[in-house]
Amino acid sequence: MRKISAKIQITIWLTILMMALFLLLSVFMVLVSGTVIMQTEISQLESTVHNNISQVELLNGKLQIGQDFQHYQNGVTTLIYSGSKALLSGQIPVAFTVEEPFSHGFTRAVSTDTTQYLVTDLWLPSGWENGIWLRSLIAVPDSGNVVRKLSKISLVSLPVFVCLASLGSYLIAKRAFSPLDSMIETAEAINEAKDLSGRIVLKSENEEFTRLADTFNGMFERLERSFETEKQFTSDASHELRTPVSVIQSACECSEKFDNTPEERLETIRMIRRQAEKMSALISQLLSITRMDQDTGLINPDDIDLGELVNAVCQECGYDMERLSVEIHSKAKVSGDPSLLSRLVRNLVDNGFKYGKPDGRVWVTVSETEKEVLLSVADDGIGIPDNQKEKIWQRFYQVDPARSSGRGTGLGLSMVQQIAKAHRGKMTMESVSDIGSKFTLHLPKKNFGNFIQI
Repeated sequence: MRKISAKIQITIWLTILMMALFLLLSVFMVLVSGTVIMQTEISQLESTVHNNISQVELLNGKLQIGQDFQHYQNGVTTLIYSGSKALLSGQIPVAFTVEEPFSHGFTRAVSTDTTQYLVTDLWLPSGWENGIWLRSLIAVPDSGNVVRKLSKISLVSLPVFVCLASLGSYLIAKRAFSPLDSMIETAEAINEAKDLSGRIVLKSENEEFTRLADTFNGMFERLERSFETEKQFTSDASHELRTPVSVIQSACECSEKFDNTPEERLETIRMIRRQAEKMSALISQLLSITRMDQDTGLINPDDIDLGELVNAVCQECGYDMERLSVEIHSKAKVSGDPSLLSRLVRNLVDNGFKYGKPDGRVWVTVSETEKEVLLSVADDGIGIPDNQKEKIWQRFYQVDPARSSGRGTGLGLSMVQQIAKAHRGKMTMESVSDIGSKFTLHLPKKNFGNFIQI
């Protein structure tokens, strides 16, 4: 069974609701029609009486009627009687066959054999005893006939009203769901093209659909970043693992073909072990960077004294303290992950020794400014040429691969950059060829709460 679209469902429900309202309104009109008719006739009667009374007076015992006096106006008949109830002016309606007593200022309903009238009387005194009666009466329409007419009009109007209600409801639903149609088309286009770079752009300012579009765009952005990270990881791993795997394969083939001496076999095993350790380190670093790329790494923020952390890392890693100088000029705390910041310090110090002079020195300094805490690692090594300064943050890039003795992966500075971004910090670098380089981590002083996505 085919499902009914949301637009059709809304159209049906809106049409039913409007039909119900129409029927309720019709019933209400029928119920109040008698009261409305009566009030309308009373208002018409009283208005005509008050207009005519100003045109009548007794002058020296004679009746004087003004030119604007109307005996019959808007269904209201006005009669003038003497004080003794004798008709002086006007014509009694044929259907008004009853003898109705006079009553000053009181409007009442009077029924005859065929018609119901509303009657009101006013006494106009002249002197102490003389005066005239002004009587106005109006025939009240048959309420049953009015009800029948209203019911007939309602029944005739109902089909037209239903058609108009259905059409209007559908147009309203279609207009309200037009942003959703646009979102579906964009999502289908992204799915068919397998291109996650597409985004949903809405012209509507509807808050709910705008929030939904923003949510989908965020999801597409995250998926795109995840797929790009996966592709990058696959490309990096296949490229960088090719060399150690080839070396291990060649060493194994050589050992199989030739009858090596125990010393040669031992050297082959050592070479295989070095390549395996290099592969293990490379995979570990690639996984760490990938986790940070996808914001899935375990980041546990804590208040950290950066100076104490630097001292602890330098002592635990067994560096040659005669070549390593550590100066702490700040006790300011930062908010960060101790393990990630420890890795950042190790990477920078290792990089300084790796690319420094054979017996060169490395200087580590912790200081602060008004808004930042600074960690600087300087060396007196080969420096970085100007044309390579922007490339050093790229994965697997090495200024001088020969200086790393085959132990470097080219991921150290890339990981440093990622860790800095994860802590809402940044890395800067100053370098002069053949003199040395200085890398500086800038971290905000105050606790900034959540880490940003990379």
